[in-house]
Amino acid sequence: MNSFVKGTLLLVIAAFFGECLEFFVNMILARELGEEGMGLYMTILPMIFFVVIIASLELPISISKFIAEKQRETHYHMLKHTIFLTLLFTIVFVIATTLLIPYIPVFQGYHPYVKWLVVLLIPIVSFSSIARGYFMGVQHMGKIAFSNFIKKVGQLLLLYWVYQTFQFDLQMALLIALATLIASELLVCTYLVAVYFLQYQMLRKEPKQFIKGKKVRKALFAVSFPTTGLRLFHSFTHAIQPFLVKAALIGAGFSSVMANEHYGMLAGVAMSIGFFPAFIGHSLMIMLIPNVSEAYANNDSSKLIRLLKQAMMITMVYGTIAVVAMYMFAEPLTHLFFESTSASFYLKLLWPYFLFHFFIIPMQAYLIGLGLVKDALFHTIWSHVISFGMMYVLGSLEFLHMKGIILGMNMGAVLMMLMHYVTICRKLGISVYFMKRKFTY
Repeated sequence: MNSFVKGTLLLVIAAFFGECLEFFVNMILARELGEEGMGLYMTILPMIFFVVIIASLELPISISKFIAEKQRETHYHMLKHTIFLTLLFTIVFVIATTLLIPYIPVFQGYHPYVKWLVVLLIPIVSFSSIARGYFMGVQHMGKIAFSNFIKKVGQLLLLYWVYQTFQFDLQMALLIALATLIASELLVCTYLVAVYFLQYQMLRKEPKQFIKGKKVRKALFAVSFPTTGLRLFHSFTHAIQPFLVKAALIGAGFSSVMANEHYGMLAGVAMSIGFFPAFIGHSLMIMLIPNVSEAYANNDSSKLIRLLKQAMMITMVYGTIAVVAMYMFAEPLTHLFFESTSASFYLKLLWPYFLFHFFIIPMQAYLIGLGLVKDALFHTIWSHVISFGMMYVLGSLEFLHMKGIILGMNMGAVLMMLMHYVTICRKLGISVYFMKRKFTY
């Protein structure tokens, strides 16, 4: 078993237990918040993820790529420049967010303290990103796996204790749900930064090769900016998706309350269940970025093809099993959240969306490793434009409503996956069947 498979297996095992805990977290939230509260929670969550992306500046990906491609002697000065850059950026972003966030309309209807929880999240995410990126680059996957696991444990224990001990109205219950999410991120940050500091002190004592800050910034930004753009676009589409879906459903004759409830069942129940197996894809992503980057920097053609085959095979196996299981057991799975036939019906219709997204996750990592982040962004924009157009048009039809929304989502996932895969094959100089090995760099 090679290091790629072993590292992936370690992350998968840890992520599996983490996702099991996440499943229980969503069950607690669904039962405590109800259908309306779950809809409100899922509506505000994309905005929080939007802030997380900007705060991290996708440093985990850019740092891991840099670390994997460069010699160990350069790591100390690279990390030193990165720490200073992150500190400066964090201060600027905290000040800007503090000034702007009171005027953002999406926070209306939520507890006033929700805004300041988001501000608190910025430095937490920024500094944990440095540590996460370094450990990804040197492939210390045990630390990444453990940090992901303790995050879910912390969130679950806090939620269970607070909700069992106290009674809240809906607005306060939403605040508690978001506060436990921030607290779990703080727990992870504390662990990662502590372990990272020990590694940093070890690098300080080893032989070092000086590297200019300008070179480090150029290397980081070459990956961070387009990758951040990709993630921001993802976050932006996720942020407007609730409003798009609700507007389409209201156009189809739903009341605003019904539209909010059905979106809660779609995003809070069906998609929570459907994306449960995606922890395997995210584990593949963490392993693929440094491995593909290293192989591409060394012009190792055979390793690049082997990594692609392994990623595709693993995804095919777990993805097929997952969607078949979800389709067959849709009713009992969704009834763990709500006694609703609609949620189970939505879960069944979404199987193409989930299956093709399982392939999209490692393929995006592969594109990043090959330096094709701009292509990934282009594919994402086009697929979402087409998908959102279909979702609104079909979802507004009275005889389709939610079925039309799901048809549009499925189409977007299929289109994005095909564009990613064809681009990778063209870059490697192979056909879609892994034939004609003619490589061009």
